[in-house]
Amino acid sequence: MKKFLGALFKGIEILIAFFLGLMILLVFMNVVFRYLFSKGFAWSEEIARLCFIYLVYLGSIGAMHDNRHLLIDSVLARVPLLCQRIIYALVQLCIIWLMGILAWGSWGLVVQNLGDKWVATQFPTFLVYASGLITGIAIAIIALANLFRLIILKIPVPELIKSHDDSDGDQVVDVQ
Repeated sequence: MKKFLGALFKGIEILIAFFLGLMILLVFMNVVFRYLFSKGFAWSEEIARLCFIYLVYLGSIGAMHDNRHLLIDSVLARVPLLCQRIIYALVQLCIIWLMGILAWGSWGLVVQNLGDKWVATQFPTFLVYASGLITGIAIAIIALANLFRLIILKIPVPELIKSHDDSDGDQVVDVQ
């Protein structure tokens, strides 16, 4: 399972890199064509916009998975272990609640815009709102997994908030 999840998140990183590269290429190409020929491509703006939207939302999923999101751990370092566990659990529950709101609202917008298309590309506009749905569900699942690791596997909070790509342990909270 760990191997599958590693491959899944590696795929997300590759997708982010693809969207970033495509967005840069399309915007650069549009600038050059507007400068040289006084005419750009309207479709490239729509595709670049969609790439940027998915770049941000998929990046949020990756940040949550790798614990690279905004975290103020100075409070956790100063409270007893039981309080650390309670605070961490409350934070994860708030994340699940907020991502549920995001997913629910995005689902409503996806359904509302099923018949609409963008002008230049004729792509369905619900693709924009589907990014919020994907992100809300994915981050809520990651937060549920964090709760599972906290409550069932009894992993200490400093270990849970350590960045996954932090090999030397700089971000680990010292609770002594």
